[in-house]
Amino acid sequence: GHPLWSQAQPIRMDKRTDPWLLVYSPMPVASIFLLYLGVVWAGPKLMKHRQPVDLKAVLIVYNFAMVCLSVYMFHEFLVTSILSNYSYLCQPVDYSTSPLAMRMAKACWWFFFSKVIELADTVFFILRKKNSQLTFLHVYHHGTMIFNWWAGAKYLAGGQSFCIGLLNTFVHTVMYSYYGLAALGPHMQKYLWWKRYLTSLQLLQFVLLTTHTGYNLFTECDFPDSMNAYVFFYCVSLILLFSNFYYQSYLSRKSKKT
Repeated sequence: GHPLWSQAQPIRMDKRTDPWLLVYSPMPVASIFLLYLGVVWAGPKLMKHRQPVDLKAVLIVYNFAMVCLSVYMFHEFLVTSILSNYSYLCQPVDYSTSPLAMRMAKACWWFFFSKVIELADTVFFILRKKNSQLTFLHVYHHGTMIFNWWAGAKYLAGGQSFCIGLLNTFVHTVMYSYYGLAALGPHMQKYLWWKRYLTSLQLLQFVLLTTHTGYNLFTECDFPDSMNAYVFFYCVSLILLFSNFYYQSYLSRKSKKT
């Protein structure tokens, strides 16, 4: 074994979050995941001979509601981490029931739950017959995030998990603002020139998280290394998929135009 790794915090059951919705057993989340895959598989087939559903009003409300939820979670992660004097480099999980530890655990639960809500992104694509957007990247990212954060809420509700939450809720605030504005109609298109910068921001987020967890794997940090290693490889997979998306969307298209 690695001499530095012996210091790492073990993964342990977190009794505080068990009573919360969808946390106690992996079964509800696994069922949601299988249902999700079923919808992804069957949805486009069922929609094949139907007209796309007009979800304009739904999308405007949904996207701006997600902006509000993302801002709320970002605020909770930021304020709680500052009040708790969290280290941005290495932060073990505080499993106590102190008000701040519980507040951070709650923020982690909301973040997990937001990942379940976000499966609606996919359903909306299917109903609107935007099948080109049902990419492997989209389904992989949405499908795996509910499991990652189910585990986060169950075992690691706090500690440096908050870094992921903080970065991701910031990115999602920007992302859902973009989609919310786009949902208002074609007349908004001229204000949405910054779409590629949104993808850059998403990529930057994964690069920062990969650097952060990579750094933690090689320093003494009382946070489960198995989790760090998992987050590290997961982020690398997202960097590859998002870079490919970026290239296909913004770079290869340019060469075709000229």
